[in-house]
Amino acid sequence: MSTSVIEPGTRLAGRYRLEERISDSGGSSLWKAIDEILARAVAVRTFDPEFPRVGEVVTSARAASRLTDPRLTQVFDADDTGESAYVVSEWVAGETLEQMLAKAPLEPGRAATLLYEAAEAIAAAHAAGLAHLCLSPRDLVWTTGGTVKLLGVATDAVLGDRYSDDPAAEDVRGLGRMLYAALTAHWPGDEAASDLPAAPDADGVPQAPRQVQAGISHAIDAIVCRCLGIGTAEPLTEPAELAKALRGVPRTPLPLFAGLGSAPSPRPAAPKRPATASTAATTQPHQPPAQDPPRPAPRHDARGPGRRARGAHAQHAQPAPPAQSGQVPPPRGRYDTPPPAPPANAATIASPARKPANRALLGVAAAALTVIVGLGAWALSGGGSDDDHGAKGQKTDQGQKSAPPKPATVKLKIQDASATQKPADQHPDGTSRKNPSAVIDGDPGTVWETQTYADGQFGNFLKSLGVTLTLGGPAKVSTIRVNCPASGGTLQVKIGTSRAPGAMKTVGEQSCNGGELTFAANPAVQGQYVLVWFTRLPEGFKGKLNEISVVGTAG
Repeated sequence: MSTSVIEPGTRLAGRYRLEERISDSGGSSLWKAIDEILARAVAVRTFDPEFPRVGEVVTSARAASRLTDPRLTQVFDADDTGESAYVVSEWVAGETLEQMLAKAPLEPGRAATLLYEAAEAIAAAHAAGLAHLCLSPRDLVWTTGGTVKLLGVATDAVLGDRYSDDPAAEDVRGLGRMLYAALTAHWPGDEAASDLPAAPDADGVPQAPRQVQAGISHAIDAIVCRCLGIGTAEPLTEPAELAKALRGVPRTPLPLFAGLGSAPSPRPAAPKRPATASTAATTQPHQPPAQDPPRPAPRHDARGPGRRARGAHAQHAQPAPPAQSGQVPPPRGRYDTPPPAPPANAATIASPARKPANRALLGVAAAALTVIVGLGAWALSGGGSDDDHGAKGQKTDQGQKSAPPKPATVKLKIQDASATQKPADQHPDGTSRKNPSAVIDGDPGTVWETQTYADGQFGNFLKSLGVTLTLGGPAKVSTIRVNCPASGGTLQVKIGTSRAPGAMKTVGEQSCNGGELTFAANPAVQGQYVLVWFTRLPEGFKGKLNEISVVGTAG
């Protein structure tokens, strides 16, 4: 079946219902589809019958399906034996690096964290004999679930007919370009791979990130230069080397969810200057300035002095009419049109009429003040009946009552810690004999650890392994701090009202950095159980945890 006649609603293999065509390129189409058997969204790629490398794509997809790193897009199905060849993979929802950088460069610590995760994921792919070869900011996604995902390992290279004699070095260059882009919001690679502005260069060599964007440390600048061959330092040629280098620079935890606090830190604001025709276009150097439709300049804005209609430039504001002799000018913004000017002799005409009026007003004000003071003195001296006092007292109490104070956020009491693993029935000896309470005993010197496995995926015995904390009672948990002595791997935190991991809410995943990690739940999550476990083991293929603390509000 030709891609050109495949329409929304078509079913492949009797289960994948195509919903929406996302893109067409080079003889293949990417669709959002529904797996009707498992009732989940999936990504499906279909091909024209004339596409020359269908067999290679399907073979690469099958190889990629064996990858177990959670940061690599999972391939579910691939087939080229029927009428329509297809590849089915995980549907990834989130924000691509390119979309993030359309706003501004990332803060350097966040850029380092994001690319550290990507480098580790690519290193895992290379360990399995697979590569990407065409990495771009469109392939790195910060998902709505708060995780890093890399798209297109193994398959994108075949789709784009890309080959390399040194795939490891090629992927390091791709990761280096992505890190360059994350730091500067400029792309130092092939312009077809990204819509970001091209990186400034000298004789075809990109300028170092520190020359393009302020606030980048020498350490991370040097890493980018080693990836891209800028300067004379020894180049990085292996993704694992890049991950190790990024592990040694300061990194900032990523936001929990895409689109929630994930916007990068804005560039420092330039000193304010009046917006003129010559300066208005410089506020956004990479985008054409928005053109406001011509409109009549308001004489006085009803929103008050010093304000003007949105989009109006400073030169549109009209000055206030000058005060006439003997006349107090009205506040700006009071009138849609200026009041009529008084006659030339207004001062001599108005004075006699104002004096009697002013005396009358003063008399009324004095009388009112006398009545108020008298009533106050009468009330203070005990005047009125007991019933009156009761009513007045009740009203006063109600007026003085403030809103109930918000519950204090405190370090919550942890009653118990127990080992937890998934699946629990396949590998009963997944943890060491050390007591899991080492993570809550207040002693940084005691460590709970797993046994040593053959690889970062628990030797395929387990999917996850860690500890479950039982709080002293139900609470709204806002922050979990975990001290992880190891580096690398992936640590996940979940919160729930039940001990069952499947019933808990995931609040975040991070890579261990040899120190304390902070997981923030925003908004706070109600629960009595906190699960901290490894979904991928750190270096040495052994998980280690010591102190864990939980912060929130009880009840």
